[in-house]
Amino acid sequence: MIVAFQTSRRGDQGKIPAQDARRVRQMRRLARARLGYCGLDCMIADVELIVSELVTNAIQHNHGATVTMSLHLKDGTLRVEVSDGSPDRPQMQQPNDDAENGRGLFLVVGLADEWGVSADGMTTWCSIHLRQPPSRVLREGLINGGEGAA
Repeated sequence: MIVAFQTSRRGDQGKIPAQDARRVRQMRRLARARLGYCGLDCMIADVELIVSELVTNAIQHNHGATVTMSLHLKDGTLRVEVSDGSPDRPQMQQPNDDAENGRGLFLVVGLADEWGVSADGMTTWCSIHLRQPPSRVLREGLINGGEGAA
């Protein structure tokens, strides 16, 4: 599954416009629906949080470029990728106890089995190994966007 959307242009410190903020909720809903359709209900809560954090970071730091989110299942591992068109690599923050943000990548690291950033800095990804079989029989193509329930 691959979904792309354009974000609004704004300055370096500009507040995220409401239409961009709504995209985070839309991407969570799409991920939840796709995982449910594929019988991967056991992964929904973790993937929703990961998608929320990665898409929020992409919107916050790209200043008007296209954001692309993809979910791919291969060899029992779900890979979540979010591309934002910015070569600026995500950085782990050191938020103080009162900070309202800056913990997103810590959450991703805690939930994913692996994570990283593409060589060009434009894509942040993570992998989650299936811990139990799907509740229905499927082929990998189903979640990747192809035809597929067996």
